[in-house]
Amino acid sequence: MYTGLLIAGGVVAIYLIVYNTSMKLRRCKSSATLHGKTAIVTGANTGIGKTTALDLAKRGARVILACRNQQRAEAAVRDIKRVRNPFFSLFLVTEPRYICHSLSSTPVLQESGNDEVVYMNLDLGSLQSVRSFTETFLKTEPRLDLLINNAGIFLQGKTEDGFGMIFGVNHLGHFLLTLLLLERLKESGSSRVVNVSSSAHIYGAIDFNCLSTHKELGVGDTAFQVFQLYSHSKLCNVLFTHELAKRLQGTSVTCYSLHPGVVRTGITRYSSIWWQILLIPGALLFCVDADSGAQTTLHCALQEGIEPLSGCYFSDCAVVDLLPKAKDDAVARKLWEVSERLSGLC
Repeated sequence: MYTGLLIAGGVVAIYLIVYNTSMKLRRCKSSATLHGKTAIVTGANTGIGKTTALDLAKRGARVILACRNQQRAEAAVRDIKRVRNPFFSLFLVTEPRYICHSLSSTPVLQESGNDEVVYMNLDLGSLQSVRSFTETFLKTEPRLDLLINNAGIFLQGKTEDGFGMIFGVNHLGHFLLTLLLLERLKESGSSRVVNVSSSAHIYGAIDFNCLSTHKELGVGDTAFQVFQLYSHSKLCNVLFTHELAKRLQGTSVTCYSLHPGVVRTGITRYSSIWWQILLIPGALLFCVDADSGAQTTLHCALQEGIEPLSGCYFSDCAVVDLLPKAKDDAVARKLWEVSERLSGLC
């Protein structure tokens, strides 16, 4: 029994060392306030998107939650807008609305007191929905300072337009959204586009022949093949950012891509039961929470002085060098041109 306790204690100690040295992420240090500024966050009804929207709202921004699921999004709006009740702040342990920063940190109430938080319907799996969203936004909102392309999906299937679901949502929908909003970003002064990618992009590849024949960057529906499709889409995010930065030179708009960390989110909630069985135990032990996962997004959106790093890829609130395939000028340019054609921009 004594030996068993020693082994268990050793395992816990090793886990805590790994967590605090390899898994604990840096926090965004910007003290920027955003009064009078407007931000769009896609997929902001849950996970790191919701946490990002909350932080921006706390800083005074007008925040547009661009989401497909109306019920979830409106619930998120209510959570974020809620005014903090001083009575509950004395009893944090009994207050259910909180985000845990880490295993040992103090909970923070999930509320901003900012009434300028609104939901607008956006289904990135429908190019028509993207166009309708941008049309409504441009008619009703005079400025756009931050576009945070956060939404992501890990689900096989087809979009409304016949594209692979992962490619269509993770890349093509965001590509069209960004380009349709680009003039408003330019008009609003020093604005930023933040594309949430993933370190999974290192396993990705861009197969233009497959894209031409199958409207997707790969085929197959095994667990490994779905992961490959996800990796391909995340490489698209990085290459899109790389090319976008080139095209934005000389303007007041900058852009960044990032890896948020290995985060416990709902991205696999629509995936097969086998993926969930495989991933959930690891997520509970080795993934960070949504608050930690949002910090690099917030760094790219808010940190002062990073404008010269437009087009770069960030992880843990710092620039990370990319593999040659993730900054290939020719591939990035071709992906842009193909995406323009597929999204109906040319």
